Amino acid sequence: MSFPTAPETMTPAWLADKLGRSAGALRGFTAAKVGTGQMCDSFRLALDWAEGVDAPATVVAKCPSHDEASRNIAALTGTYVKEVNWYRELAAGSGVAAPHCHHAEIAANDVDFVLLLSDLAPARQGDQLAGLGLDGLAPCIDAAAGLHALLWNDARLDALPWLARDSGAIVRALFPQLYLGFRERYAARLAPEVLDLGAGLVERLDAWLTREPAARTIVHGDLRIDNILFAPDSARCWLVDWQTLGRGSGATDLAYLIGTSIANPAERAAADRPAFDRWLAALRARGIAPDAAALWTDYRIGALSGYFMAVFASMNVERTARGDEMFAVMAERPARQALALGSLDLL
Repeated sequence: MSFPTAPETMTPAWLADKLGRSAGALRGFTAAKVGTGQMCDSFRLALDWAEGVDAPATVVAKCPSHDEASRNIAALTGTYVKEVNWYRELAAGSGVAAPHCHHAEIAANDVDFVLLLSDLAPARQGDQLAGLGLDGLAPCIDAAAGLHALLWNDARLDALPWLARDSGAIVRALFPQLYLGFRERYAARLAPEVLDLGAGLVERLDAWLTREPAARTIVHGDLRIDNILFAPDSARCWLVDWQTLGRGSGATDLAYLIGTSIANPAERAAADRPAFDRWLAALRARGIAPDAAALWTDYRIGALSGYFMAVFASMNVERTARGDEMFAVMAERPARQALALGSLDLL
């Protein structure tokens, strides 16, 4: 390897160079694991700079997962490629609420990579299990609109090969069997109607994968509060974990966010339309003229996306106790949302 992919293989000279300082400017560093990501490993690096060096005291290093299954699915789906190229080609100057990237590198095998990102502490990661109400999600909705406005019906959606990468064939081949494993694993945890929603999605998988959205844009693909950092006062947030980037309807990202975040079904049902209207207003403020009726259909169908991700991801990444419950919640909440919105009937 021409570059390190874990803290233990990094050197002070390499870090200093990638952070734009001279090789002797960094005396040393320490690393501590941060985050709960199951597709990647992240570390906070505390940097011991020579006296007088103007440089960040800490950065976050993102590296390939230590888990072989996670690395394998990352190679198959281009997960690491997407995140590295987001920071290389789009993030800087985009205005999207995301960390600043100091360095991004990936090998030809699409697995070995390293990212050096700004440390946004004392910002805190959202808690998927605890969930969050509509008021708390307001800055997330605005940040999502900032992302979606970036490439709204833009020709670059088809010009960036890493973004245009089509995983439909992989999904068709894997999802039906993954669903059977998911149903068996969560049979005692999830209600029958929640489990049955997956069977309906398998039956309509081609319609799900080939449907054209009302407006195409860049989508985060895993927009849930575990992948969002919140300022201490909760008034501002930053989107992280850009491994599932793709092209689709921004309304799907929004439905995913609302469906996976709000724990109480009645509260969530009351939040769907206000959240959607706030997102439309944020798009209009950025110069977009959205078709509200068509995008509401996208939103209703998009409610299935949280359930889909729960099935696909839970059966492909390293299994943990927290992960099992997180994926159960990630299936259960949007399943209730999709059932209430009649999502399957629209396919």
